[in-house]
Amino acid sequence: MNSNLALLDNFFATGKIHVQRGALFARVPHPMPADFDFDRVEGMLLGLAIGDALGNTTESQNPAERTRRYGEIRDYLPNRYAAGRAVGLPSDDSQLAFWTLEQWLADGALDPERLAQRFCAEQIFGIGQAVKAFVANFEAGQPWFASGTASAGNGALMRIAPVLVPHLRSGTPALWADVALATMLTHNDPAALSASLAFSAMLWELLQLPAPPAPLWWVETYVSLARDLEGDTLYHPRGGAYTSYAGSLWRFVDTVVRTAYEQDVPALAACNAWYSGAYLLETVPSALTILMRHADDPEAALLRAVNDTRDNDTVGAIVGAAVGALHGRRGLPERRIRQLLGRTRAADDGQVFALLAQARERVCGEQGSPRQDASR
Repeated sequence: MNSNLALLDNFFATGKIHVQRGALFARVPHPMPADFDFDRVEGMLLGLAIGDALGNTTESQNPAERTRRYGEIRDYLPNRYAAGRAVGLPSDDSQLAFWTLEQWLADGALDPERLAQRFCAEQIFGIGQAVKAFVANFEAGQPWFASGTASAGNGALMRIAPVLVPHLRSGTPALWADVALATMLTHNDPAALSASLAFSAMLWELLQLPAPPAPLWWVETYVSLARDLEGDTLYHPRGGAYTSYAGSLWRFVDTVVRTAYEQDVPALAACNAWYSGAYLLETVPSALTILMRHADDPEAALLRAVNDTRDNDTVGAIVGAAVGALHGRRGLPERRIRQLLGRTRAADDGQVFALLAQARERVCGEQGSPRQDASR
């Protein structure tokens, strides 16, 4: 048995992981077809990096105030960490995602202990509260599986996309074990775990879809995947128009997000109504709302994510990963890629592109489709 599958079994048996053993854990994901184009994977990961970089210079600002100060954000803003140049730089979203990819390339599999060490090895830009607590716990000597907190923040969902890469050819339930353990590492919470698992399953489908799905696919698929993973949890909005709500994340998506779409509420108004911050009860509805309206147009989706939400770098990273998986690298705006410095640290320009090239070689060899030893 895969070691992470065995580890997950143990965590379920001992109650160490805070998510229900829903039907997804038994699902065998369809492996990528023989003619699968790695361009879709590059699109997924570059979309994540672009969304992060477009948003992180104005992160956490009220959308109306952001617009008053900057107008409609349509390009990277001047950045003091690049001598004032208008180029794309990372925050924690891109760093943690590409460090996950880098660690897989080093280890040949997702090793939670090694990934924990990697996350603690260097400065994380704009580190979130849950990841900061994880770092403190791990550095104080807690085992990796006890270092994560019961946080429903978005700091695991934003970095989950690269966990798919080792499984592209094999397509086994070990994928779900890796997603669960990579999330639990920092966010051991039902909403966080169910959101990572559901979004990973959606990304897996998006990588293979020939065209964008129908708008309600986003809500219906998320709910169908997350319902029996999250269960009947109790979360409360922090602000906005839904402060009387008490219930699960998946039910909020199924009712409030669906209704906003069916009533044709504009993305900005909808995201303002549930506040659109770093709490998953805000982030997931915002990302799904934007994707329901703009998944057919990567540029529009990215711009709405970074202009219409508060935690705009993370919503941008999540939306970017989804539209990148759908449209591939070739479907992303070329100037966004060209102006992305590709950093994962303070001064490692080009590292993102180097890691993508290594991942392509590991998965595909010299060809455009997965080779037989890709998961070894």
